[in-house]
Amino acid sequence: MSQAATTAPAVAPVAAPLAAQPARRSLVLVTGLSGAGRSTALRALEDLGYEAVDNLPLALLSAPQGLDRPLAIGVDSRTRGFSVEAVMERAKRLAREPGLDVKLVFLTCADETLQRRFTETRRRHPLAQDRPVADGIRQEHLLLDPLRARADLVIDSTDLAIGDLKRLIGAHFALDRRPGLAVAVMSFSYRFGLPREADLVFDVRFLANPHYQEALRPLTGRDPAVAAYVEADPAYGRFFAGLTQLLMPLLPGFEREGKSYLTLAVGCTGGRHRSVFVAERLASWLALQDRSVFLRHRDLERGSDA
Repeated sequence: MSQAATTAPAVAPVAAPLAAQPARRSLVLVTGLSGAGRSTALRALEDLGYEAVDNLPLALLSAPQGLDRPLAIGVDSRTRGFSVEAVMERAKRLAREPGLDVKLVFLTCADETLQRRFTETRRRHPLAQDRPVADGIRQEHLLLDPLRARADLVIDSTDLAIGDLKRLIGAHFALDRRPGLAVAVMSFSYRFGLPREADLVFDVRFLANPHYQEALRPLTGRDPAVAAYVEADPAYGRFFAGLTQLLMPLLPGFEREGKSYLTLAVGCTGGRHRSVFVAERLASWLALQDRSVFLRHRDLERGSDA
């Protein structure tokens, strides 16, 4: 304390103002399986305001100097000098830089979907130039699965359209994103399988099914007539009250554990009526709780809710 401060009147000492802390810059490393959407994720980050660089040689991967924008860098099995150990060593070195917030994102996808994407686009797999695509996918799994295990965020793009993947990236990395837990709510059809990315799954097949009402069958859970029909089921009110009561302590609990993104999935038989309606209501309730919400109806256009 200065001499002036020691001879001042006897009042509670005021701490000297802390020096302004520099704003933390974001650096997102994007990697993953070929064909899983890494390039789309990079473009989405670029649209959000990130400076995007793809396939930068690992030897050149260092803390950006003189760049006032957040940075997104694509790294994959084609990157010069690539190995899981090299990527993790560089990521750890970057994370030690003052004022730099480093996240490693891994894009994955079901093997059959990857194989179909390569077949439809007539592209060769980068690790199987003269062999079947399936061989390259298997080899890349062996190479990259250890990196997936160390990623801060794993995104499974199997059931994601390009627009959905972009919105998901935005929910995680938008520069104006509110702090705290972001929640994705999705409806789905059990016919097409459980969502791979779901953290919590709620089955609403016990609710009255609008499919068996001829006037409601062609509609969806977004239509007021379907909403009124499902709401009229006495089981709905008890279920929804219990669901929100369950989530009230869970959401802040996930936040305390450092989770930044939670996916809630609501399923019914066909993914058009009951699950859509409940997902819409759940998303609205979450928004009223001042949560960042991302709503998606995975199977709305794929089948009937029989």
